[in-house]
Amino acid sequence: MNNINNEAKVRARDTYNSAADHFDDTPLGFWDKYGARTVERLSLEMGYNVLDAACGTGASAIPAARSVGAEGRVTGVDLSENPLELARCKARKLNLHNADFINADMENLNFADGEFDAVVCVFGIFFVPDMERQVGELWRMVRPGGKLAITTWGPGFFAPVYEYWKNAVREVRPDLYSSYNPWDRITDIDSVMKLMRDGGTSSIEVEAEEGVQSLRNADDWWIIALGSGLRWTIDQMSAVESETVRCKNAVWIEQNNISDIGTNVIYAVAQKTS
Repeated sequence: MNNINNEAKVRARDTYNSAADHFDDTPLGFWDKYGARTVERLSLEMGYNVLDAACGTGASAIPAARSVGAEGRVTGVDLSENPLELARCKARKLNLHNADFINADMENLNFADGEFDAVVCVFGIFFVPDMERQVGELWRMVRPGGKLAITTWGPGFFAPVYEYWKNAVREVRPDLYSSYNPWDRITDIDSVMKLMRDGGTSSIEVEAEEGVQSLRNADDWWIIALGSGLRWTIDQMSAVESETVRCKNAVWIEQNNISDIGTNVIYAVAQKTS
């Protein structure tokens, strides 16, 4: 494994360990929304065995566990331990004893070929440097007749606030500004379809869905930033710097009467025929 890959994984792990303290807050309801909608597309049956790669706090694993029933099994894996602990707590509260949550790297899972009836990866595939290889690896673990579901962000990620956020960060900490983020790699139907094909999958259906997350007030945006992939940037700033960015964002949101942000997504589902 090369150094760049290691650094990327450490960054992702640390980001979502920090973000876990806000991951399930009301303004981040889109995690559960899109996790559940991904699972719906799999048409899971009672008794199915399901893998959820990059499962976070269980946004897709929990509805999957409900769908497969007590005779089924859901295994959620994630690099970050803090979200996994939240997922375990949710499962216990819901009396779901058919879900396991494991701290693991989805690039290095040792599950057998065809071990799962369905494999899910929601908002996680773009963190892997070689996405095609990872799709192929997840596909390897799907049984004949089973399905693989990949969900990623569509165009206009967190628009219109996201672009202002990046500019505010650049003013305060130009070294942290980036016009490219992992989720920018596949944001349209064609690129997602190509990814699935290059990963070796078949019988692919790709669908875009437009969505928004309402903001009750300007503070909701900052909660979203704290509970998402933007958390890494915040954690690199001093308290004064992050407060400056927060205030700039809040003023801009209020001045422009922003009441929601874009949460467009793209769903891809492939079925293994043989």
